[in-house]
Amino acid sequence: MIAACAGCAVVGGVIGGVIANAINSPSSANAATTENVASSNQPTEASCQVSQVAKEVLPSVVTISAKGASGAGTGSGEVIKSDGYILTNNHVIAPAANGGSLEVLFSDGKTAPATLTGRDPLTDVAVIKVDQTGLPEITIGKSSTLVVGQPVVALGAPLGLSSTVTSGIVSALGRTIEVPGENNSKALLLNAIQTDAAINPGNSGGALVNCNGDFVGIPSAGASVPSSSGESSGGNIGLGFAIPSDTAISLANEIISTGRVSHAYLGLAATPVPPAATSNGASPGLYITVVDPTGPAQAAGLRQGDIITTIDGQAATSTDQLVTLTLTKSPGDKVDIGYQRDGRSATTTITLGTQPTSS
Repeated sequence: MIAACAGCAVVGGVIGGVIANAINSPSSANAATTENVASSNQPTEASCQVSQVAKEVLPSVVTISAKGASGAGTGSGEVIKSDGYILTNNHVIAPAANGGSLEVLFSDGKTAPATLTGRDPLTDVAVIKVDQTGLPEITIGKSSTLVVGQPVVALGAPLGLSSTVTSGIVSALGRTIEVPGENNSKALLLNAIQTDAAINPGNSGGALVNCNGDFVGIPSAGASVPSSSGESSGGNIGLGFAIPSDTAISLANEIISTGRVSHAYLGLAATPVPPAATSNGASPGLYITVVDPTGPAQAAGLRQGDIITTIDGQAATSTDQLVTLTLTKSPGDKVDIGYQRDGRSATTTITLGTQPTSS
Protein backbone atom coordinates (compact mmCIF):
# COMPACT_ATOMS: atom_id res chain seq x y z
CA MET A 1 0.00 0.00 0.00
CA ILE A 2 1.14 3.49 -0.72
CA ALA A 3 2.24 6.12 1.77
CA ALA A 4 -0.28 8.51 3.23
CA CYS A 5 -0.67 12.04 1.91
CA ALA A 6 -0.82 14.25 4.98
CA GLY A 7 -4.00 16.29 5.23
CA CYS A 8 -5.70 14.63 2.25
CA ALA A 9 -8.87 12.59 2.04
CA VAL A 10 -10.23 10.79 -1.00
CA VAL A 11 -13.87 11.49 -1.67
CA GLY A 12 -16.10 9.54 -4.01
CA GLY A 13 -17.97 10.85 -6.99
CA VAL A 14 -21.41 9.87 -5.76
CA ILE A 15 -23.09 12.86 -4.13
CA GLY A 16 -22.46 13.06 -0.41
CA GLY A 17 -20.23 9.98 -0.30
CA VAL A 18 -16.79 9.95 1.28
CA ILE A 19 -14.79 6.96 0.03
CA ALA A 20 -11.31 7.76 1.20
CA ASN A 21 -8.15 6.61 2.74
CA ALA A 22 -4.48 6.95 1.85
CA ILE A 23 -2.90 8.45 -1.25
CA ASN A 24 0.62 8.73 -2.53
CA SER A 25 0.76 11.79 -4.72
CA PRO A 26 3.41 13.78 -6.55
CA SER A 27 2.87 17.45 -7.21
CA SER A 28 0.48 17.79 -10.13
CA ALA A 29 0.00 20.44 -12.75
CA ASN A 30 -2.92 22.84 -12.47
CA ALA A 31 -6.06 21.53 -14.15
CA ALA A 32 -6.84 23.29 -17.41
CA THR A 33 -10.42 24.45 -17.73
CA THR A 34 -12.61 23.58 -20.69
CA GLU A 35 -12.90 27.24 -21.65
CA ASN A 36 -9.14 27.71 -21.72
CA VAL A 37 -8.41 24.77 -24.01
CA ALA A 38 -11.47 24.61 -26.23
CA SER A 39 -10.46 27.77 -28.10
CA SER A 40 -7.19 26.24 -29.28
CA ASN A 41 -7.24 24.79 -32.78
CA GLN A 42 -4.39 22.37 -32.14
CA PRO A 43 -3.70 20.17 -29.11
CA THR A 44 -0.69 21.18 -27.02
CA GLU A 45 1.37 19.12 -24.60
CA ALA A 46 -1.20 19.81 -21.88
CA SER A 47 -4.49 20.20 -23.74
CA CYS A 48 -6.90 18.58 -26.19
CA GLN A 49 -9.43 20.07 -28.59
CA VAL A 50 -11.91 19.64 -25.78
CA SER A 51 -14.95 21.00 -27.62
CA GLN A 52 -14.54 18.35 -30.33
CA VAL A 53 -13.95 15.59 -27.78
CA ALA A 54 -17.07 16.65 -25.86
CA LYS A 55 -19.18 16.68 -29.02
CA GLU A 56 -18.13 13.14 -29.88
CA VAL A 57 -18.21 11.57 -26.41
CA LEU A 58 -21.06 13.20 -24.47
CA PRO A 59 -23.82 11.24 -26.27
CA SER A 60 -22.30 8.08 -24.75
CA VAL A 61 -22.10 9.47 -21.19
CA VAL A 62 -25.12 9.26 -18.89
CA THR A 63 -26.24 10.45 -15.46
CA ILE A 64 -27.37 7.69 -13.09
CA SER A 65 -29.80 8.17 -10.20
CA ALA A 66 -29.97 5.41 -7.60
CA LYS A 67 -32.60 5.16 -4.86
CA GLY A 68 -33.12 2.56 -2.19
CA ALA A 69 -33.77 1.88 1.46
CA SER A 70 -30.23 2.98 2.32
CA GLY A 71 -30.58 6.37 0.62
CA ALA A 72 -30.12 7.95 -2.78
CA GLY A 73 -27.29 9.25 -4.92
CA THR A 74 -26.33 10.50 -8.35
CA GLY A 75 -23.34 9.48 -10.43
CA SER A 76 -22.26 8.90 -13.99
CA GLY A 77 -21.77 6.09 -16.49
CA GLU A 78 -20.97 5.36 -20.11
CA VAL A 79 -22.63 3.18 -22.75
CA ILE A 80 -20.25 0.33 -23.58
CA LYS A 81 -22.65 -1.70 -25.72
CA SER A 82 -25.30 -0.30 -28.04
CA ASP A 83 -27.91 -2.76 -26.75
CA GLY A 84 -28.12 -0.96 -23.41
CA TYR A 85 -25.17 -1.98 -21.22
CA ILE A 86 -23.73 0.89 -19.16
CA LEU A 87 -20.52 0.82 -17.12
CA THR A 88 -20.24 2.69 -13.82
CA ASN A 89 -18.86 2.45 -10.27
CA ASN A 90 -20.36 0.11 -7.71
CA HIS A 91 -20.65 2.92 -5.16
CA VAL A 92 -22.81 4.87 -7.63
CA ILE A 93 -25.49 2.18 -7.80
CA ALA A 94 -25.02 0.83 -4.26
CA PRO A 95 -28.15 2.55 -2.81
CA ALA A 96 -30.28 0.55 -5.28
CA ALA A 97 -28.32 -2.70 -5.17
CA ASN A 98 -30.78 -4.47 -2.87
CA GLY A 99 -34.23 -3.70 -4.15
CA GLY A 100 -34.04 -0.03 -5.10
CA SER A 101 -34.52 1.75 -8.41
CA LEU A 102 -32.13 3.02 -11.08
CA GLU A 103 -32.79 5.71 -13.65
CA VAL A 104 -30.57 6.86 -16.51
CA LEU A 105 -30.57 10.36 -17.98
CA PHE A 106 -29.07 10.64 -21.47
CA SER A 107 -27.36 13.72 -22.88
CA ASP A 108 -30.41 14.47 -25.06
CA GLY A 109 -32.60 14.82 -21.96
CA LYS A 110 -34.41 11.49 -22.30
CA THR A 111 -34.64 9.13 -19.33
CA ALA A 112 -35.04 5.38 -18.94
CA PRO A 113 -35.27 2.92 -16.05
CA ALA A 114 -32.35 0.57 -15.65
CA THR A 115 -31.70 -2.80 -14.06
CA LEU A 116 -28.56 -4.03 -12.35
CA THR A 117 -26.64 -6.58 -14.44
CA GLY A 118 -23.97 -7.19 -11.84
CA ARG A 119 -21.41 -5.51 -9.64
CA ASP A 120 -18.08 -6.07 -7.92
CA PRO A 121 -17.66 -4.20 -4.63
CA LEU A 122 -14.00 -5.22 -4.33
CA THR A 123 -12.98 -3.29 -7.46
CA ASP A 124 -15.83 -0.72 -7.36
CA VAL A 125 -17.15 -1.67 -10.82
CA ALA A 126 -20.78 -2.26 -11.85
CA VAL A 127 -22.80 -2.73 -15.02
CA ILE A 128 -26.44 -1.71 -15.47
CA LYS A 129 -28.76 -2.08 -18.46
CA VAL A 130 -31.52 -0.11 -20.09
CA ASP A 131 -34.04 -1.75 -22.40
CA GLN A 132 -32.94 0.09 -25.53
CA THR A 133 -30.93 -0.63 -28.66
CA GLY A 134 -28.96 1.53 -31.05
CA LEU A 135 -27.38 3.58 -28.26
CA PRO A 136 -24.15 5.47 -29.04
CA GLU A 137 -21.27 3.40 -27.66
CA ILE A 138 -18.18 5.00 -26.22
CA THR A 139 -15.01 4.08 -28.11
CA ILE A 140 -12.86 1.83 -25.94
CA GLY A 141 -9.19 2.78 -25.72
CA LYS A 142 -6.21 1.10 -24.09
CA SER A 143 -5.18 2.56 -20.75
CA SER A 144 -1.86 0.72 -21.07
CA THR A 145 -0.77 3.26 -23.70
CA LEU A 146 -1.15 6.28 -21.39
CA VAL A 147 1.93 8.27 -20.41
CA VAL A 148 2.46 10.84 -17.67
CA GLY A 149 1.78 14.35 -19.00
CA GLN A 150 -0.68 13.17 -21.62
CA PRO A 151 -3.81 15.38 -21.90
CA VAL A 152 -7.14 13.81 -20.93
CA VAL A 153 -10.78 14.87 -20.62
CA ALA A 154 -13.26 13.85 -17.89
CA LEU A 155 -17.00 13.72 -18.64
CA GLY A 156 -19.78 13.13 -16.15
CA ALA A 157 -22.30 14.69 -13.81
CA PRO A 158 -20.54 16.35 -10.85
CA LEU A 159 -23.09 17.41 -8.22
CA GLY A 160 -25.79 16.13 -10.57
CA LEU A 161 -24.86 18.63 -13.30
CA SER A 162 -25.17 16.36 -16.35
CA SER A 163 -22.87 16.56 -19.37
CA THR A 164 -20.11 18.41 -17.55
CA VAL A 165 -16.65 18.39 -19.15
CA THR A 166 -13.28 19.10 -17.51
CA SER A 167 -9.75 18.62 -18.79
CA GLY A 168 -6.19 18.17 -17.58
CA ILE A 169 -3.33 15.72 -17.85
CA VAL A 170 -2.33 12.30 -16.60
CA SER A 171 -0.30 13.35 -13.58
CA ALA A 172 0.78 9.86 -12.48
CA LEU A 173 0.17 6.18 -13.22
CA GLY A 174 0.11 2.99 -11.19
CA ARG A 175 -1.49 4.34 -8.02
CA THR A 176 -3.16 2.00 -5.53
CA ILE A 177 -6.02 3.78 -3.80
CA GLU A 178 -7.94 2.28 -0.88
CA VAL A 179 -11.59 3.29 -0.65
CA PRO A 180 -14.20 2.20 1.90
CA GLY A 181 -16.60 -0.40 0.55
CA GLU A 182 -19.77 -1.98 1.79
CA ASN A 183 -20.43 -3.55 5.20
CA ASN A 184 -17.26 -2.05 6.69
CA SER A 185 -15.14 -3.65 3.97
CA LYS A 186 -12.96 -1.80 1.48
CA ALA A 187 -12.28 -1.64 -2.23
CA LEU A 188 -8.97 -1.07 -3.98
CA LEU A 189 -8.44 0.93 -7.14
CA LEU A 190 -5.44 -0.97 -8.51
CA ASN A 191 -3.01 0.61 -10.96
CA ALA A 192 -5.18 3.73 -10.89
CA ILE A 193 -4.67 6.70 -13.21
CA GLN A 194 -4.01 9.97 -11.39
CA THR A 195 -5.22 13.11 -13.14
CA ASP A 196 -5.61 16.80 -12.43
CA ALA A 197 -8.77 17.00 -14.55
CA ALA A 198 -11.40 18.16 -12.07
CA ILE A 199 -13.22 15.20 -10.50
CA ASN A 200 -15.96 16.11 -8.04
CA PRO A 201 -18.84 14.24 -6.35
CA GLY A 202 -21.03 12.89 -9.15
CA ASN A 203 -18.18 12.33 -11.63
CA SER A 204 -17.80 8.77 -10.36
CA GLY A 205 -18.58 6.16 -12.97
CA GLY A 206 -18.13 8.60 -15.84
CA ALA A 207 -15.55 8.65 -18.58
CA LEU A 208 -11.91 9.68 -18.71
CA VAL A 209 -10.90 9.87 -22.38
CA ASN A 210 -7.85 10.77 -24.42
CA CYS A 211 -7.72 13.45 -27.12
CA ASN A 212 -9.19 11.01 -29.66
CA GLY A 213 -12.22 10.52 -27.42
CA ASP A 214 -11.18 6.97 -26.55
CA PHE A 215 -12.31 5.74 -23.13
CA VAL A 216 -9.23 5.13 -20.94
CA GLY A 217 -10.61 5.15 -17.39
CA ILE A 218 -13.51 5.50 -14.95
CA PRO A 219 -13.14 8.56 -12.67
CA SER A 220 -13.78 7.07 -9.23
CA ALA A 221 -12.26 9.20 -6.47
CA GLY A 222 -11.00 12.72 -5.91
CA ALA A 223 -8.87 14.18 -3.13
CA SER A 224 -9.91 17.09 -0.94
CA VAL A 225 -8.29 18.88 1.99
CA PRO A 226 -10.01 18.50 5.39
CA SER A 227 -11.16 21.68 7.08
CA SER A 228 -10.03 22.75 10.55
CA SER A 229 -12.94 20.77 11.98
CA GLY A 230 -11.64 17.61 10.33
CA GLU A 231 -14.42 17.46 7.74
CA SER A 232 -13.55 17.28 4.04
CA SER A 233 -13.84 20.57 2.20
CA GLY A 234 -15.34 18.68 -0.73
CA GLY A 235 -13.70 20.83 -3.41
CA ASN A 236 -11.46 19.65 -6.21
CA ILE A 237 -7.74 20.21 -5.56
CA GLY A 238 -6.37 18.69 -8.76
CA LEU A 239 -5.96 15.12 -7.49
CA GLY A 240 -8.35 12.61 -9.02
CA PHE A 241 -8.12 8.89 -9.66
CA ALA A 242 -9.60 6.65 -12.35
CA ILE A 243 -9.85 2.88 -12.81
CA PRO A 244 -7.92 1.97 -15.99
CA SER A 245 -10.11 1.00 -18.93
CA ASP A 246 -8.16 -2.22 -19.52
CA THR A 247 -9.21 -3.40 -16.06
CA ALA A 248 -12.73 -1.98 -16.12
CA ILE A 249 -13.70 -3.42 -19.50
CA SER A 250 -12.38 -6.87 -18.60
CA LEU A 251 -14.45 -6.84 -15.41
CA ALA A 252 -17.50 -5.49 -17.25
CA ASN A 253 -17.34 -8.25 -19.85
CA GLU A 254 -17.23 -10.87 -17.10
CA ILE A 255 -20.19 -9.25 -15.36
CA ILE A 256 -22.19 -9.18 -18.60
CA SER A 257 -21.38 -12.84 -19.26
CA THR A 258 -21.88 -14.25 -15.77
CA GLY A 259 -23.49 -11.56 -13.60
CA ARG A 260 -20.50 -11.39 -11.26
CA VAL A 261 -16.71 -11.27 -11.02
CA SER A 262 -14.79 -14.30 -9.76
CA HIS A 263 -11.84 -13.43 -7.53
CA ALA A 264 -9.13 -15.60 -6.06
CA TYR A 265 -9.66 -16.66 -2.44
CA LEU A 266 -7.13 -17.04 0.39
CA GLY A 267 -9.51 -18.12 3.13
CA LEU A 268 -8.07 -16.05 5.95
CA ALA A 269 -8.36 -12.69 7.67
CA ALA A 270 -5.47 -10.85 9.28
CA THR A 271 -4.47 -7.63 10.98
CA PRO A 272 -1.08 -5.90 11.17
CA VAL A 273 0.97 -6.69 14.26
CA PRO A 274 0.92 -3.41 16.26
CA PRO A 275 4.22 -1.59 16.86
CA ALA A 276 3.81 -2.03 20.59
CA ALA A 277 3.85 -5.79 20.14
CA THR A 278 6.92 -5.78 17.90
CA SER A 279 8.78 -3.61 20.42
CA ASN A 280 8.11 -6.37 22.96
CA GLY A 281 9.60 -9.04 20.73
CA ALA A 282 6.75 -10.05 18.44
CA SER A 283 7.64 -10.51 14.77
CA PRO A 284 6.44 -7.78 12.42
CA GLY A 285 3.87 -8.93 9.92
CA LEU A 286 0.19 -9.84 9.70
CA TYR A 287 -1.48 -11.65 12.59
CA ILE A 288 -3.99 -14.20 11.34
CA THR A 289 -7.30 -13.67 13.14
CA VAL A 290 -9.57 -16.05 11.20
CA VAL A 291 -8.96 -19.09 9.00
CA ASP A 292 -11.76 -20.60 6.91
CA PRO A 293 -11.79 -24.28 7.97
CA THR A 294 -12.58 -25.31 4.39
CA GLY A 295 -10.41 -22.75 2.62
CA PRO A 296 -7.00 -22.70 0.89
CA ALA A 297 -5.10 -21.24 3.87
CA GLN A 298 -6.28 -24.08 6.12
CA ALA A 299 -5.28 -26.63 3.49
CA ALA A 300 -1.82 -25.05 3.33
CA GLY A 301 -1.38 -25.48 7.08
CA LEU A 302 -1.92 -21.91 8.30
CA ARG A 303 -3.68 -21.45 11.62
CA GLN A 304 -5.25 -18.66 13.65
CA GLY A 305 -2.50 -16.95 15.65
CA ASP A 306 0.21 -17.43 13.01
CA ILE A 307 2.07 -14.31 11.93
CA ILE A 308 2.55 -13.92 8.17
CA THR A 309 6.01 -12.46 7.62
CA THR A 310 6.39 -12.64 3.82
CA ILE A 311 4.07 -12.85 0.82
CA ASP A 312 5.69 -14.13 -2.37
CA GLY A 313 9.07 -13.06 -1.02
CA GLN A 314 7.99 -9.56 -0.01
CA ALA A 315 7.76 -8.42 3.60
CA ALA A 316 4.17 -8.59 4.88
CA THR A 317 3.31 -5.11 6.15
CA SER A 318 -0.30 -4.40 5.14
CA THR A 319 -3.53 -6.31 4.70
CA ASP A 320 -3.83 -4.52 1.36
CA GLN A 321 -1.23 -6.99 0.12
CA LEU A 322 -3.68 -9.80 0.78
CA VAL A 323 -6.51 -7.95 -0.96
CA THR A 324 -4.27 -7.22 -3.93
CA LEU A 325 -3.52 -10.93 -4.25
CA THR A 326 -7.20 -11.74 -4.59
CA LEU A 327 -7.64 -9.05 -7.25
CA THR A 328 -4.55 -9.67 -9.35
CA LYS A 329 -4.23 -13.47 -9.22
CA SER A 330 -6.54 -16.21 -10.41
CA PRO A 331 -7.98 -19.31 -8.75
CA GLY A 332 -5.39 -22.07 -9.00
CA ASP A 333 -2.40 -19.71 -8.75
CA LYS A 334 0.12 -20.48 -6.04
CA VAL A 335 1.39 -18.00 -3.43
CA ASP A 336 4.39 -18.59 -1.15
CA ILE A 337 3.76 -17.51 2.43
CA GLY A 338 6.38 -17.14 5.15
CA TYR A 339 5.07 -17.25 8.70
CA GLN A 340 5.95 -17.67 12.35
CA ARG A 341 4.25 -19.92 14.88
CA ASP A 342 5.34 -20.10 18.50
CA GLY A 343 8.54 -18.25 17.61
CA ARG A 344 9.51 -20.67 14.82
CA SER A 345 9.72 -19.65 11.17
CA ALA A 346 8.23 -21.73 8.37
CA THR A 347 7.00 -21.42 4.79
CA THR A 348 4.04 -22.83 2.94
CA THR A 349 2.40 -22.51 -0.46
CA ILE A 350 -1.26 -21.60 -0.79
CA THR A 351 -3.13 -22.71 -3.91
CA LEU A 352 -5.71 -19.99 -4.32
CA GLY A 353 -9.36 -20.97 -4.46
CA THR A 354 -12.42 -19.19 -5.84
CA GLN A 355 -14.14 -16.58 -3.72
CA PRO A 356 -17.45 -17.94 -2.40
CA THR A 357 -20.54 -16.34 -3.85
CA SER A 358 -21.98 -13.79 -1.43
CA SER A 359 -25.68 -13.84 -0.69
